[in-house]
Amino acid sequence: MRSFKKIYSISVVLTLMASFILTGCSTPKPTQSMGASVNGYKGAPAKYVFYFIGDGMGLTQINSAEIFLGSTSTKASSEPIKLNFSQFSAQGMSTTYAADSFIPDSASAGTALASGYKTNDGVVNMDPAKQIKYKSIAEMAKEKGLKVGVVSSVSIDHATPAVFYAHQPSRNNYYEIGIELANSNFDYFGGGGFLSPKGKDGKQPDVLEVAQTNGYKIANTQESIEKLNAQSGKVIAISPVLDSSKALTFEVNRKGDLSLADFTRKGIEVLDNEKGFFMMVEGGKIDWAGHANDAAANIKDTLALQDAVGEAIKFYDKHPKDTAIIVTADHETGGMTIGFSGTKYQTFFDKVSSQKISYDEFTLKVADYKKNHTPETAKLEDLLPLVQSDFGLTVLDPKAKGELEAKAKAGDKDAVKALGMVLDDSDINSLKQALVLSMKDAKERPTDQQTYLLYGGYDPFTMILNHIINNKAGIGWTTYSHTGVPVPVYAKGSGEDLFEGYYDDTELPKKIMSILGISPTKE
Repeated sequence: MRSFKKIYSISVVLTLMASFILTGCSTPKPTQSMGASVNGYKGAPAKYVFYFIGDGMGLTQINSAEIFLGSTSTKASSEPIKLNFSQFSAQGMSTTYAADSFIPDSASAGTALASGYKTNDGVVNMDPAKQIKYKSIAEMAKEKGLKVGVVSSVSIDHATPAVFYAHQPSRNNYYEIGIELANSNFDYFGGGGFLSPKGKDGKQPDVLEVAQTNGYKIANTQESIEKLNAQSGKVIAISPVLDSSKALTFEVNRKGDLSLADFTRKGIEVLDNEKGFFMMVEGGKIDWAGHANDAAANIKDTLALQDAVGEAIKFYDKHPKDTAIIVTADHETGGMTIGFSGTKYQTFFDKVSSQKISYDEFTLKVADYKKNHTPETAKLEDLLPLVQSDFGLTVLDPKAKGELEAKAKAGDKDAVKALGMVLDDSDINSLKQALVLSMKDAKERPTDQQTYLLYGGYDPFTMILNHIINNKAGIGWTTYSHTGVPVPVYAKGSGEDLFEGYYDDTELPKKIMSILGISPTKE
């Protein structure tokens, strides 16, 4: 496998650094491999660069969002409605493999996107031996005199945002990552909070206090965030509404709280200056929805990223000669497919709209049910009202179902739509079996392969509902993990032509360096 990866990297990437790491050598050469890539930009350096990363957002996730928009529009014809960034004139594709695996995690893939080097899964912006620190494009932009911002819909110390300012042997070193953030001197951090602000033992200096000592203003209310502007200085803006993982709520659940687009727009206001800025924006919960095979949450968060890109497009329209917008992904998550064997050549993406909340929110409702019921007293009938209100799935007695089928056969479109959301006997049996396991403590559930294939380690009852509505819509999934497929790249503005073609993810930051007029270096 290692020798195959070496051949693959030489043929695809053609950089000394990638082949050197993949052969397992312990000391990569300093900067020759970075400089060996001539990405050909000859124009005036861009002043403003937006780097959007849809975590887990493969081509299928993008096309699914487009089909969803087309399926729920009022147009008479059925066709996808393109996202704003999928209409960019410059489009390419990049490979995503890590130094030690054809399927990357967000740390290794993020390191490639941030610094242009391959590393092992789990490593944040360091070489596979965890000895050499890499310098990210964000750090280089800061040294050049640009203001720098990092935005994410998940915790700001998560792997993807971390690779732009931190250097750690493990992505799980959340406290150490947070301290690097506080010492980064970057100008704007926005979105999620911190997973371990006082260390694992809760006794370390608070990350936010360290940041304040270093001159950062902490804005963690909607009012204080909305007041931020170019005179605010260095800012850490944390959403006042976060989930248990210190992330923004899924877009499908959001009710008036700040969105990824809001933090992007506010970042532009804080960073805007004559010298220019670099801003990375991550749509991190696309990945989380993919892990849980939650198509509704996945599509809605992909659309939330589109809204954030829309803020950059507005800025571009005012500064078209000085701005570059790049949109890509670190990897694909879930093995999402458009098409399911049960729906053959048809899709029904409008059914996704019937799901009103994300998998994690529904799991909380199952947990509440467990508080008042035992495995012996639990009944599917008790949960069917929630199943209908939150997923739009119904159960009909034979007579009512027969009447609906007759109307559908006669051409009643509403009857056809309603019939498509009826749970059949197989669905009901699967839900009953899942409920038995959901009522058990997670530690008491089976750990065999078949159980994992069915539920992926999530709440069984919730996962079966996810699968049922996905399949009725014509959406399939192959994994609860990441996949190794290439991901799309979209570009608009200065140097956009550099992003066309098929290349490795390590090439992306080099292209951005070229656009910014930066010579690559390492710490």
